[in-house]
Amino acid sequence: MVQAFSIPSDSMMNTLQRGDRVLVDKLTPWFGSEPERGEVVVFHDPGGWLEGEPTPDPNPVQKFLSFIGLMPSAEEKDLIKRVIAVGGDTVGCKKGGKVVVNGKELNETAYIHPGSTPCDDEPFGPIKVPEGRIWVMGDNRQNSLDSRYHQELPGSGTVANDQVVGRAVVVAWPVTRWSTLPVPDTFDQPGLTAAAASSAVARMAGPGALGLAAALPIVLWRRRRRDG
Repeated sequence: MVQAFSIPSDSMMNTLQRGDRVLVDKLTPWFGSEPERGEVVVFHDPGGWLEGEPTPDPNPVQKFLSFIGLMPSAEEKDLIKRVIAVGGDTVGCKKGGKVVVNGKELNETAYIHPGSTPCDDEPFGPIKVPEGRIWVMGDNRQNSLDSRYHQELPGSGTVANDQVVGRAVVVAWPVTRWSTLPVPDTFDQPGLTAAAASSAVARMAGPGALGLAAALPIVLWRRRRRDG
């Protein structure tokens, strides 16, 4: 239900530092829960993200811990990033600006690495995230090969929900860095989810509504003819 992962890079600083051990909740996805905006998640390489990176050569203790589920599989290549947008969202970022999700600017000062810019190294979008997928970015933006850098691959930089191992919930080691990993307040701002929901409703209702609008005058005209 909970698995330990070691942080191998600086892409999530200062939230996570190289060598930190995080505990990942694997239980929630088993019950059908999907990744949400603002969560820090571990996911399997969607294909090509870690191309050229060597597969770790674990020692016997690590193999045993992997076997009982306390450490990730030695055969898997995993990444850890923050979920910025989910299926149905529209996300983008212009150079010199902020990340925008569903028309709402994100205030990322609570978690983005000091001195980093939201996307000046790799502006992107706007991008519509397909249903069942997520858009992820590292907190250390100028040192993170995240969704922005893999748009030429299948999925266009997004990650399938079923590739997500789970949500990182606690920094467990070293003890001096023990902390929880809550969802930042910027992802709770009013209208962020509502904008996505209303957009989805509009997409579903659009063709039907247009059809109804087109059909109504014809129905009334036929009714008048029958009444006449």
